[in-house]
Amino acid sequence: MDTLFRLEATIAQRLTASPEESYVAKLHAKGLNKIAQKFGEEATEAVIAALAGDEAELVGEAADVLFHLIVLLAEKGVRLEQVLAELDRREGLSGLAEKASRSE
Repeated sequence: MDTLFRLEATIAQRLTASPEESYVAKLHAKGLNKIAQKFGEEATEAVIAALAGDEAELVGEAADVLFHLIVLLAEKGVRLEQVLAELDRREGLSGLAEKASRSE
């Protein structure tokens, strides 16, 4: 988990960097729509890797998904800590019951 928190801190720092020097800053300069699009692309690539059965490729794509999710969260001002708190809240709940509670 420390790795994700370090990554979150690095991403937060790079949001204010020069777009010529930082991939995160470049995404930030292009705005939320581009960041969301990139996250979606990476998620799709992870699905393709999972279906292809290539474990190494899936691991790489999963890392890309996590990275781009944290960029998206940072862009929206949502901390990883908030997402983890929501997961903690859901822990021990039936997945079906939890999903049903969201539609009420």
